[in-house]
Amino acid sequence: MQVTHGSTWNQEPETYDVVVVGGGVAGLGGALMLGRSRRSVLVIDAGEPRNAPASGVHGFLTRDGMDPAALLAAGREEVRGYGVLVRDGRVTSAKSDGSSGKGGFTVTLEDGGRVGARRLLVATGLIDELPDVAGVRERWGRDVLHCPYCHGWEVRDMKIGVLRSGPMAMHQALLFRQLSADVVLFQHTSPTPSEEEAEQLAARSIGLVEGEVSALEVRDDRLVGVRLRSGEFVPREAVAVAPRFAARAGMLTGLGLETTDHPSGMGGHIEADATGLTAVPGVWVAGNITDPKAQVLGSANAGAVAGAAINADLVAEDTRDAVTAHRERLSTPAGAGR
Repeated sequence: MQVTHGSTWNQEPETYDVVVVGGGVAGLGGALMLGRSRRSVLVIDAGEPRNAPASGVHGFLTRDGMDPAALLAAGREEVRGYGVLVRDGRVTSAKSDGSSGKGGFTVTLEDGGRVGARRLLVATGLIDELPDVAGVRERWGRDVLHCPYCHGWEVRDMKIGVLRSGPMAMHQALLFRQLSADVVLFQHTSPTPSEEEAEQLAARSIGLVEGEVSALEVRDDRLVGVRLRSGEFVPREAVAVAPRFAARAGMLTGLGLETTDHPSGMGGHIEADATGLTAVPGVWVAGNITDPKAQVLGSANAGAVAGAAINADLVAEDTRDAVTAHRERLSTPAGAGR
């Protein structure tokens, strides 16, 4: 099956059983399941994995510590072994193709290319909207982190600071206390802790630093501490922050799908059922676009679950079409049309 790009795309887009938007572990997990089911699948990937700054993937059984780019390269190689096509590109929009009568879709790329799909699996992930503190973005994924399960082991026994920049900061502080005896919570611009929170901090020997944080300080390419607006300096070797998670869902607006607040309060997501099916028939989502808390292993599994559900949906449609054609053959008198 030949695929063309940019201005050379055909006027009438080629149609695949499934177009997967996003080539991270969720998208590739879905593509793997669909490829093994002998579906025609095109994965379109913009090449912006959320975990690119991280030195390794953690919590992924048999792949713990693996370079994120190497994991995706291995995933691409695997799915291609089942006939899945993987192409670089950015999808800007998708719309229903009412003329097909079967809920198909037309996907448009940034370069003007178009392709058709019977079903869509969107696994574009999310963007981490970081606190506006000097040094946070520059150190993100190194010694500035957010998940104790993804990167906590690597900062065990270090001097850890938790920046109270979101609703999960207290929870973060308690989790990181499991990994180090030296943890402090920077109140920053947040309200004073409640009596219950103050009691928990005291009981767990977690220090509380009042005052707004001005910047993170780095020496010899290593985080050494936190500078407050007052000028006070607090030595720290790692800092945990709570980003706001913004789903990469702009391409779905043309289908009537908008983000809603996630129950955790950590940001927006696209609502879906347990298989990833959205409110729009024929459109599935998987990974961080629908579950901001999902780690790499969970996202890969969610993609596989969605892929199996999409294949089952296509099987049902194929069977309905086959039954209709079968009935028409039986109802046509022998020799008719000759």
